[in-house]
Amino acid sequence: MIPFFNRLLLLLAFPFGLYAQAASPIAQPGQPSAGPGGSEYIHQEVVFQDFATDPDGYWLFEPASPRPDSADVIVFLHGYGGYNPMIYGQWIRHLVRKGHIVIFPRYQKNLVFPRPPRFARNCAQAIRDALTELEGEGHVKPRLDALVFAGHSYGGVIGAKLGVQFEKFNIPKPKGLLLCAPGTGPLTGGRLRSYKHMPSDTKMVIVVSKNDEVVGEKMAKRIFRTAANTPDRNLLYLYQDLYGQPSLKASHNQSYSLDMEFDSGVRNFTAKRALRIAKVDAVDYGVYWKLLDAMVDCIRDGEHCEIALGGGYLQTGVGKWSDGTSMQALRAVLPPDIEDQK
Repeated sequence: MIPFFNRLLLLLAFPFGLYAQAASPIAQPGQPSAGPGGSEYIHQEVVFQDFATDPDGYWLFEPASPRPDSADVIVFLHGYGGYNPMIYGQWIRHLVRKGHIVIFPRYQKNLVFPRPPRFARNCAQAIRDALTELEGEGHVKPRLDALVFAGHSYGGVIGAKLGVQFEKFNIPKPKGLLLCAPGTGPLTGGRLRSYKHMPSDTKMVIVVSKNDEVVGEKMAKRIFRTAANTPDRNLLYLYQDLYGQPSLKASHNQSYSLDMEFDSGVRNFTAKRALRIAKVDAVDYGVYWKLLDAMVDCIRDGEHCEIALGGGYLQTGVGKWSDGTSMQALRAVLPPDIEDQK
């Protein structure tokens, strides 16, 4: 027999236990176990090397444990002032453990020098130098058949320019572009008036955050609208979702994903902001990481193309809250849709 006093305590605790259980916050999903954006990794370690002393230098990331003989290459183009690879570090680590070499060009010496018209040239020099270095002893050999450029903010604008003018800059042709919140704010250097000369076989996905307080949507729309000869291009809009906790944001720097092991020591305004606001969440797993993984797979093997492109739910779905409710999906604009091209 349970003593009367103990039974009374159990009865009193029971409704409070139910209330606490019912009041549990609705949470975001974690990283999926497999598929694009998932944690099905084939390498355990990342070899990180610094060749970035000069403003046209670069950082190099190679897969290890086990070390492959060769790997596909992704060029990761940082935003303005984001020349500390820790800012995007967990995304880079994810890519490398999936089996890619990542080249991270440094196109700025500081926040003032060089001026933006020089950015693309510095990136191109870094890409050429990195590929030369990779052909030497002790490195994983680069494969360029599925070369993809991923760029955030100003890096997205640079990526689009290099995607058009790769021959001018004497770099390999990128087969795919993922442009995350591309824009230059009040600056104009590095923009093209038109992207009509983007190759017709380039696969391009542009992701715009609807609450982008830094660059807005203008540059993304220009790239999408004028790259009219490139049919495999999608413009995706990311919306906030306040349903659960933490909520899903849709601001300019959603692609930040800190990894202090890749810290170069720079503490400018951009790095300090990243240290303050960066987090890895469902937007990383279900949008940026997923789209880039799928794009490489689509270009290389013809797999996961319906995730990389096309506007279907496999591309636009972000995931589900812990109670099974679908998160706010991306909105896709596809050619020849002109709704968001004005």
